[in-house]
Amino acid sequence: MNLLTAQAPVRVPRSGKGLALGIWRLVMVALVVMLSLGFTQVAVAQAEPDREMRTAAPGITADQWRQVRSGETDANFRDSRHDSNYNLINASGETWRTLRNRWVSPFGLIAVFGMVSIITLFYLIIGRKELAEPRTGRKLFRWSLFMRSLHWTVATLFITLALTGLNLLYGKFVFRSLFGDAFWGWMISASKVLHNYLGPLFGILLVVLLVKLLKDNIPKKHDLQWFKQGGGLVGKGHPDAGFANGGEKAWYWLLATAGIVVVVSGFVLDFPNYGQSRDTMQWANIIHAVGALGLTAVALGHIYIGTVGTEGSLEAMTTGYVDEAWAKEHHNLWYEEVKDQAISEEEVAARKSGDSSSDVSASRPS
Repeated sequence: MNLLTAQAPVRVPRSGKGLALGIWRLVMVALVVMLSLGFTQVAVAQAEPDREMRTAAPGITADQWRQVRSGETDANFRDSRHDSNYNLINASGETWRTLRNRWVSPFGLIAVFGMVSIITLFYLIIGRKELAEPRTGRKLFRWSLFMRSLHWTVATLFITLALTGLNLLYGKFVFRSLFGDAFWGWMISASKVLHNYLGPLFGILLVVLLVKLLKDNIPKKHDLQWFKQGGGLVGKGHPDAGFANGGEKAWYWLLATAGIVVVVSGFVLDFPNYGQSRDTMQWANIIHAVGALGLTAVALGHIYIGTVGTEGSLEAMTTGYVDEAWAKEHHNLWYEEVKDQAISEEEVAARKSGDSSSDVSASRPS
């Protein structure tokens, strides 16, 4: 047998198991190579942490930093924002950060949770304010369907904005550690979108509500006596009150002042594309946070008094009617004006199930 007539050796075909093992080994080798390259890059980066800085900004001297710090600006030091003369070191930004983190955030938390603590202690020690006289079963019309709808819409938006705002300010210290970055990222993104888009709607409806309630919230002389008696907690008897008592008027004018400031500062933050400077945005942020935290703290008291704190108060904003006994005790001056218009519970039920225009013809216009 010579080389020409010799046959090539016959190769035994691999089994399926052997083929799979070969492919798996090849994948593992490729993976090891890729990991090696990755660790090499990390090692190089750790070995030369200042390499990027030296490439991006070579030869920065103390004199240059002093020039930047002094505010001397030129083409190399100008900011990219519209009409901005800021240099690389923005001292006003550090002032804003200090005010926000050292003063606004901690004292805002104290105000909100302090109010929660006060309300809880008040409820546990004094308890719910029950009616002094038994209910008569006769009802007085107080709020129209339009006003109730407007009130609950504004209230819902307020609570949503308060919760999302608190999450933006404090949520990372609670939810991020509890649920991790993925859930926290979704939560903070949703809070930001809701806060930014619902804020303008709240501002518009708040103005409508304030205009509708203005005539009933003009301060009167008897309101001073209401405050002296702490709304009836001090002294004998309940202080005089018209359609709105002194406490309700105080809440109204707080919304009409601090509330409008919060809305205006929120618009400044919501629409930064109208040419306002960075200083304006920073101060708007501080004013917005201080006002919103203060309103949230006071609103907790308003919510407590209007729900579980006082018997009969919630009925006004859910049914539109109040019992004669409640009106006489809490709003006696208004009661004297409308007591002849009291109707029975059966008449109230008939009005609601029958003629929908009955609310309009009742004692309070919409």
